[in-house]
Amino acid sequence: MAQAPRKRWLTFERRILLLTLGAGAPAILATAVLLFFGDYDLGTRWSSLLVITLVWFGCALLARDRFAYSMRSLANLLGALREGDFSFRLRMDDKGSLGEVYAQINEMAETLHVQRLGAMEATALLQKVISEIDVSIFAFDSGGTLRLINKSGEQLIRRQAEQAIGDSAENLGLASYLNGPVATVTRAAFRGGAGQWSVRRGAFREGGQPHQLLVLSDITRPLREEELHAWQRLVRVLGHEINNSLTPVKSLSSSLLTLLSRDPLPDDWREDVYSGLNIISNRCDALNRFTGSYARLARLPQPKPQPVSVAEWIDRVVPLERRLAIAVSRGPDLVIQADSDQLDQLLINLLRNAVDASLERGGVVSLSWRGDASGGGVEVWVDDEGHGIANPANLFVPFFTTKPGGSGIGLFLSRQIAEAHAGTLTLRNRAPGPGCRATITLPG
Repeated sequence: MAQAPRKRWLTFERRILLLTLGAGAPAILATAVLLFFGDYDLGTRWSSLLVITLVWFGCALLARDRFAYSMRSLANLLGALREGDFSFRLRMDDKGSLGEVYAQINEMAETLHVQRLGAMEATALLQKVISEIDVSIFAFDSGGTLRLINKSGEQLIRRQAEQAIGDSAENLGLASYLNGPVATVTRAAFRGGAGQWSVRRGAFREGGQPHQLLVLSDITRPLREEELHAWQRLVRVLGHEINNSLTPVKSLSSSLLTLLSRDPLPDDWREDVYSGLNIISNRCDALNRFTGSYARLARLPQPKPQPVSVAEWIDRVVPLERRLAIAVSRGPDLVIQADSDQLDQLLINLLRNAVDASLERGGVVSLSWRGDASGGGVEVWVDDEGHGIANPANLFVPFFTTKPGGSGIGLFLSRQIAEAHAGTLTLRNRAPGPGCRATITLPG
């Protein structure tokens, strides 16, 4: 067995006592010399020396005890701080250097008290938020043992916190999410319910040890509501377009039936019938184009990436627009991974819109490109000198158009192509100057 360390005889307090005695020793020796070599009787000499010696020892002991008391007070305060008791304070009796030390330690204790109070309030608020938030939160240590769970998590696994904490992720049915992707959307079934879940995982440390935070959010209802709204918008648009085509068809059909039921027929009945049937045919063609546009939008295939030279892409598409000469300001010869056919369609749509806008005001269309700020990608912009964007909120709404005979899917389809390539498409009014700028950003 290891022996406990022996206490040193010459402790700090005894050293203070010896130093105090040593400080007064020369004066005691000098007094003794004066007493024994002076003209005093023996009783006076010894009694005086005894009194002086007792006073000497008493003062030394008093100095030692006073110093020890100050040190014990400091030790008690530091011990209280270590234990989390910030109400302890030192009494300010001394106005000297020791009093300054007391003042600094008292201020430190007050600062720690305020910080501790703020930390406790913040922790209480965080615990309240975690407890009441409508998201299931779990915290696991490095061994996969549950250390924290909120109310929503209890409802999800159908177990109280007292029963669940300390159990393994495997037994709770959550092990696959601790080893899976950091963020994902999955369909899963738990004891507390089934549906579509957004799963997020993050790492943190507590007490120097790694932990994992697992957050599961049920997105089934929001997805269903968004899906319902999408269907409602789609039905509203489809109904509007179909009614626009069927209403004149029905009206003209009734008029033609009334015309053909006359006896005798009017002299110009052939012209009226021909004109009416021609209008019906045109409206049917328009309706067919509309449904074809919708089918095309719904069948946008996944891009097939291959090396594409940006300069060759621009040079291939620009000559296809013959109504107006496009002013091309050439950028660096970059190569990106993309589906060339879809990129062609994207740029064709943007150039067509830019030319349509510029022709109304007799303006020009310019195009340029450069490498993006992140490196490896490309940023292409198309500028026109039209009237600009009057209603930005409807820019990418399918089937919304301000052009006579327009389908309203060009910009929406263009943005779908850009996003399918992990890029972006934005349109903004130019400042300064008339018109707007379409910006395509594509990764390398």
